[in-house]
Amino acid sequence: MADQQARTDGDKRPTEIPAIRWEEPPEGPVLVLLDQTRLPAEEVELVCTDAPALVEAIRSLAVRGAPLLGIAGAYGVALAAARGFDVAEAAWALEGARPTAVNLSVGVRRAQAAYQAALAQSGDPTAAATAALAAARAQHREDADASVRMAAHGLALLDELVPGGRHRILTHCNSGSLVSGGEGTAFAVALKAHREGRLRRLWVDETRPLLQGARLTAYEAARTGMAYTLLTDSAAGSLLAAGEVDAVLIGADRIAADGSVANKVGSYPLAVLARYHHVPFIVVAPVTTVDPDTPDGASIEVEQRPGFEVTEIAAPQVPVTGAGGGVPVAPLGTQAYNPAFDVTPPELVTAIVTEEGVVSPVTAEALAELCAGSRGATTSQ
Repeated sequence: MADQQARTDGDKRPTEIPAIRWEEPPEGPVLVLLDQTRLPAEEVELVCTDAPALVEAIRSLAVRGAPLLGIAGAYGVALAAARGFDVAEAAWALEGARPTAVNLSVGVRRAQAAYQAALAQSGDPTAAATAALAAARAQHREDADASVRMAAHGLALLDELVPGGRHRILTHCNSGSLVSGGEGTAFAVALKAHREGRLRRLWVDETRPLLQGARLTAYEAARTGMAYTLLTDSAAGSLLAAGEVDAVLIGADRIAADGSVANKVGSYPLAVLARYHHVPFIVVAPVTTVDPDTPDGASIEVEQRPGFEVTEIAAPQVPVTGAGGGVPVAPLGTQAYNPAFDVTPPELVTAIVTEEGVVSPVTAEALAELCAGSRGATTSQ
């Protein structure tokens, strides 16, 4: 079950508006989400009291972004456990909510494993629920820490590839605090450059079909005081041709074992354009986004979104006549090809930046070595 409530403190910075948090009111634990479908017009919180409500929030993109989905999935398992629901059923539903972002299943499985281990050891469902919540909170903390480290690695790489500072960065989709337990992935790099006086301009692709760049990245850039400019996705080529971009930085929803990168649709043509114009194309993502069980890009399941997201536009206070609740911009009955993601092959990726370091050139062997080192570090803690 989910309820919504509006915020009135609209002058806060985005890092002060958590995208997700766990609360324990007298009536029972809840998961509180910043409803990203309502941004930038309204800051509204969605309160989930069970896993089905969270599944719907994930599918509707009220909560989104690979790292944040991992956190949400872990908290969803903890919520089911704390409220006495079937944990295995909740985990299964959460894992299937969005197929492309691997972090979701990573978070779900981590919390579920903690629950099962504690239950097997103690036989006490309350202790098992506590263990699941501890696992979710640990993932939340680790992601915030990873965000700081990715930002540092990413800016150091930028300074190496594009000496002189005052970077002009082009980004696609949304990869800031709205997708993270911290300040994000690719956006966190730009934010660190901004804070250190080394960002000249953030170019923000509007990012079709859901305008997550226009609605969300521009929202975050404006509220952090960045110098930014919004552009249509189709204008990126002319911008690169004019020499106005020093580097392209994007996040990722899944990175295959061979280094193929799935990200919001439009990322692949950006990589092609960047290669042609000799501009670095950099992917910033936590190690949890690397999926060694997905061998290559062809093996990545690409989510298909409803056609009305392309054939209609949302227009508040305007009478709606479209099947999806929006105003039609295409003839009735128009079919739409609307994949949520595309896949960029590793040979077009200059570098993958993670909290554990940078992989460049991007090869299966280098990725495997980085991930093995990360697992070893986690085990030894």
